[in-house]
Amino acid sequence: MRKLAKRGNMNERIDVVLRKFRSRMTSYPPGMCPLALYRSLLHISMSQSCGKCVPCRDGLSEIDYMLKSILNGDATEEILEQMKSKCQMIAACADCAVGVVGANLILDSLSEFEDEYRSHILNGRCAENDIQTVPCISMCPAHVDVPGYIAMIKEGDYEGAVKVIRNSNPFPTACAMVCEHPCERKCRRTLVDAPLNIRGLKKYAVDQAPVDKVGTPKVNVKTGKKIAVVGGGPTGMTAAYFLALMGHEIAIYEEHEKLGGMLRYGIPEYRLPKERLDQDINAIIASGDIKVYCNTKIGRDISFKELREQFDAVYLGLGAQLGNRMPMENADAKNVIPAADFLQAVANGNAPDLSGKKVVLIGGGNVAMDAARTAVRLNAESIHVFTRKRDDYTALQSEIEGAMQEGVRFRTLLSFLNIEADNDTNEVRAVWLQPEILAEYDDYGMMTTEHSSNYPYRFKCDYLILGVGQRSDVADFENEGVPVNRGRILADETCMVSKMDGIFSGGDCVTGPSTAINAIAAGQVAAYNIDEYLGYHHKVSKETIIPPAYPNPCVPTGRAEIEEKDPFERRTNFDHIELSMTYEEAMREAGRCLRCDHYGCGVMEGGRGEW
Repeated sequence: MRKLAKRGNMNERIDVVLRKFRSRMTSYPPGMCPLALYRSLLHISMSQSCGKCVPCRDGLSEIDYMLKSILNGDATEEILEQMKSKCQMIAACADCAVGVVGANLILDSLSEFEDEYRSHILNGRCAENDIQTVPCISMCPAHVDVPGYIAMIKEGDYEGAVKVIRNSNPFPTACAMVCEHPCERKCRRTLVDAPLNIRGLKKYAVDQAPVDKVGTPKVNVKTGKKIAVVGGGPTGMTAAYFLALMGHEIAIYEEHEKLGGMLRYGIPEYRLPKERLDQDINAIIASGDIKVYCNTKIGRDISFKELREQFDAVYLGLGAQLGNRMPMENADAKNVIPAADFLQAVANGNAPDLSGKKVVLIGGGNVAMDAARTAVRLNAESIHVFTRKRDDYTALQSEIEGAMQEGVRFRTLLSFLNIEADNDTNEVRAVWLQPEILAEYDDYGMMTTEHSSNYPYRFKCDYLILGVGQRSDVADFENEGVPVNRGRILADETCMVSKMDGIFSGGDCVTGPSTAINAIAAGQVAAYNIDEYLGYHHKVSKETIIPPAYPNPCVPTGRAEIEEKDPFERRTNFDHIELSMTYEEAMREAGRCLRCDHYGCGVMEGGRGEW
């Protein structure tokens, strides 16, 4: 009994170590050599080996020796075939999953990173010559100086924090409310306890210093160049902001009554109050020579040809505001609506009365969650969300949890078959769903499904919302010769449109529906490349000095979360649901920053690095 108790205690201690190790896996830094990564993963399999079978016990060690010789620059190209052959043998002969998975891991790497293997053998370095970078800055699509503005917050300089953010992103408030915070995914603080609440700190800063009260950088000397920006959403407004600061004259053409794009018409008020969005927009408009033409659609009120003739460059920053419908019978039935169209109707003051109605929603993305939680606030009797597989829930976990708290019901492993409508009124009456079972994973590690032997069943509903994606309205531009493929404008990584001199495009109309921060990043890239196209090389002035970095003792400390109102209260209205951090929470959270911009990989020749 004593031996069993001791063994149980040992297992508990090992579990503690493994929980800490999982956080190390999460925080693998950007820019790490992929072969070094695979070797470290191989070591996990080697440490798990029981030593009973030769393929696993000795074979994995031989593979590790080969990998080490490649990383050291001591191998020849023949080693790749030797590794492949030996891994195939181990995968076929090992007694258990430890050897099989370890060997298949290296086989996958040989296929996925063949160029990296050959570069190490021939050149003694990574193919991309990768170096580790500051994770939060690298993971932010707009490369905002996250440690810099957190240091400003710690010093109590909230206006300075806003200025640091706006050096790369002119939507500090909107991103503080709705950004998916990719900057947190690789935060090195995870090595100690948990990633910093970067979005929460940004929200604290803009709550203390409204951005339209914070001065924008000094405008460069006027260039006399005129640029048209089509679309007043995040990508178009970002391009306009930076181009205006460079000294160019900007004209924004927006189809809707107000600026903001999907930030205004696609994100509900309870997540992003529009008066807060207007703070960002007001600051952008005041930053330079920007004229705005709302209720103006290209192809209806002014032709694309006129834009090309009147302006030195044109930026097409169209959002993906048209909701997709499914190609099936009764897809146009009454009370069947795409999620994007539903949200825009509510934003425009044309919300349907869902009182007493049973609502079904197909889809699991962020737009779908916004639509489901909006339906709750429109007094729907019930809301059911159906998806085919768990991987289809691509929305932020916090959004899914919030929807659950507010009463939205979720079902998965159900594929959508068809829509049943009333023959007389053409109103939706039900949806038909096919039960699914899980099958093998695909090459991307995603679940696949196949039909279950259970029969399809009928689910009654009075209102059907289709959260199955959006698309851009590019038809008029395609008719004017803008190259389009499957509804997306063809533009390169500099945002220049293929075979069209002086025409640039970015954001959702190029990449397909994405996040606000990705659209902002595209607008920033476009602005600097348009400036280069016009013959300049402007830099936007930075008016802040980042405080010095102080040593962090790395004492494990709890992460401060953004608190929300009670679900039973928030589901009754469209008031903003998030509460501000307290001063004490913000200071403690800012103090958790490890200042990777100064320590470790952030230390660069000449002092602070530019990313």
